[in-house]
Amino acid sequence: MVKHRNSSRSSYSARFFSIKAISLYLIFVFAFTIWVLVFSSRNLQTQQQHRDLIDSDEYTPPKKKKLKEDTQLWTPPFSFGLHPCIKPTPKYKAFAEFTESDHYITVRSNGGLNQMRTGIADMVAVAHIMNATLVIPELDKRSFWQDSSVFSDIFDEEHFVKSLRRDVKIIKKLPKEVENLPRARKHFTSWSGVGYYEEMTHLWKEYKVIHVAKSDSRLANNDLPIDIQRLRCRALYSGLCFSPAIESLGQKLVGRLNLRAGRYIALHLRYEKDMLAFTGCTYGLTDAESEELRVMRESTSHWKIKSINSTEQRVEGLCPLTPKEVGIFLKGLGYSQSTVIYIAAGEIYGGDDRILELKSHFPNLVFKETLATKEELKGFTGHATKTAALDYIISVESDVFVPSHSGNMARAVEGHRRFLGHRRTITPDRKGLVKLFNKVERGQLKEGTKLSNLVKQMHQARQGAPRRRKGPTQGIKGRARFRTEEAFYENPYPECICSSKEHNKP
Repeated sequence: MVKHRNSSRSSYSARFFSIKAISLYLIFVFAFTIWVLVFSSRNLQTQQQHRDLIDSDEYTPPKKKKLKEDTQLWTPPFSFGLHPCIKPTPKYKAFAEFTESDHYITVRSNGGLNQMRTGIADMVAVAHIMNATLVIPELDKRSFWQDSSVFSDIFDEEHFVKSLRRDVKIIKKLPKEVENLPRARKHFTSWSGVGYYEEMTHLWKEYKVIHVAKSDSRLANNDLPIDIQRLRCRALYSGLCFSPAIESLGQKLVGRLNLRAGRYIALHLRYEKDMLAFTGCTYGLTDAESEELRVMRESTSHWKIKSINSTEQRVEGLCPLTPKEVGIFLKGLGYSQSTVIYIAAGEIYGGDDRILELKSHFPNLVFKETLATKEELKGFTGHATKTAALDYIISVESDVFVPSHSGNMARAVEGHRRFLGHRRTITPDRKGLVKLFNKVERGQLKEGTKLSNLVKQMHQARQGAPRRRKGPTQGIKGRARFRTEEAFYENPYPECICSSKEHNKP
């Protein structure tokens, strides 16, 4: 009896598990069928969208290799969490803590836009050190560009005064009671420290007004108190904003470039007549052009060096890259022919013929004259400082900045981009590149993979990644060493760029 009951239970259990297994199997088949139908539907939809995209004008075939190249070519270098830090330390003596000053500094800025900008920032710091009221600086009207613009045409004057009110008192013009008083006219020594300007305060015993005839490079690059260095950064990056008209158009042109290309290179193509004459660089020019530049250099009184060996200049990397050389360089780095390049420059010497040498490599060249309307540029015509300000804005905001020569704008833009987060800035090794270009010219090296690899290898450490400012060249002594230092405004790290830990320290 027991045995029969056990047999019945076994038979029942077998039937139960058999039914259960069949049920699970049917559920699995049903679920799998649904999944296949959904997947197939989505796949068909994706394929249809893909076909529609291919038929459209906006389609660009995907290139898997390009993704890695694009990351290397366009994204900013890793910044290690560094960020701007321009707030004064607790030890800083703000302007409100000074006794009321009846001493004034007037300034005649010299040079082009960026030479004037950095010089004015220095003068803000000098006025603070000397406990003086700074009169709105006069801009250079006698330089090569012959620009009649005044301070308020280029900069937001009201913002300049208000934003620095805790650092220094700034007024628009001298009070009437001191306007006609004798002034101490000074050429402050270049690259001077705080001690020098503290000594200069003895002039206040005889004069109420000091007139500074030149403003550029009046402060040392290094060995200044951190609060003075941060004041220089506040003046340049926060105080000296461009006028609303310039800033508005500049940002509008940046927006147009981004809409057109999504990303772009700003190329500071320093190949204007004055630069070539000043540096004595005539490689690739005709005899007539070389002679024209020599005559210009000879007749420009404030250019001290008259006799220059052009070949030696080029071999030493002291010449700006030619448009043709820039094209070979950018191609060697890996940028595609479709890359959009904004030309931040004045009138290129040699005109369209010389531009064609770059355009043969990169046909998508954009100039401010083609990006903006004639109406928009109406107030800028004949004012080189204003147009330089537009180039500055577009260069700072670009995805990649490449200068063909290390002039004032190149240094200022590089420093600003470092300050804003180490945006990709590629500084050509001109001396190294000339060696490669000469080999290409002699037929010892061809444009292609080998040249590209050499160019890339040469510029691995020249992409704008964080690093401390370089000091003077070893072996050079005396004041000559200051000329070999990296400029403060070219790389304001570490004083104005900090890690989070450093920023939190008192």
